[in-house]
Amino acid sequence: MSHPISPSAPRPSKPSDPRLFVALDLSSLDDARAMVATLGDAVQSYKIGLQLLPIGGAEFGQELKAQGKNVFLDYKLHDIDATVEKATRSISTLGADLLTVHARPDVMVAANRGREGSSLKVLGVTVLTSLDQKALNDIGYNDNAESLVMRRVEQALKAGIDGVVASPLEAAAIRAAVPDSFLVVTPGVRPKGSAKGDQKRIATPAAALASGATHLVVGRPITQADDPRKAAQMICAEMLGQT
Repeated sequence: MSHPISPSAPRPSKPSDPRLFVALDLSSLDDARAMVATLGDAVQSYKIGLQLLPIGGAEFGQELKAQGKNVFLDYKLHDIDATVEKATRSISTLGADLLTVHARPDVMVAANRGREGSSLKVLGVTVLTSLDQKALNDIGYNDNAESLVMRRVEQALKAGIDGVVASPLEAAAIRAAVPDSFLVVTPGVRPKGSAKGDQKRIATPAAALASGATHLVVGRPITQADDPRKAAQMICAEMLGQT
């Protein structure tokens, strides 16, 4: 049977889709547990990021795995080679499905070494979806977002990691340049009518998938909705072509 994180995993017939990772960017573990309970079987996959990781988020990820959920630990590791390799090796013992590191060549190579012997998949974070061209120029990059993303995709392939995190606007170019097994995980996904928030490079769920994304990350449009379960089901229905 295909792994639920694989792009070739079978698509479910009900409005629930393992390709949708709900970002649990909430203020406490109690809030996160309550959200998971509210969403129930409408959501199969969760992302745990820097807001929860320092207060027990990694252990919470193990709770979710015990419930049969897919878990994405969004650490965005960025340090010297030895530290990244050792940190990845430690994280690989937690049973999570996905881990992020910054898409710097030496960081990705070190993470690839650190996850050896485990089922953990490593993603390189290319260009944050909150950055537009002015922000990139202010940081010191002369490339536009797509050029910078594609350079980092090439480096991710050479490093031997499993995929990248990039905005939906770069998904089509990435998909054309990588093997089918390469994961393209897209934050910055907003259903029609949703507020952009702090995201600059966004697309709807259907558009992101049509462009070549393998997995979507959605946070506030679900977790801050009046009815989070219904919001998740509507996104999954769109992903499954039911709307």
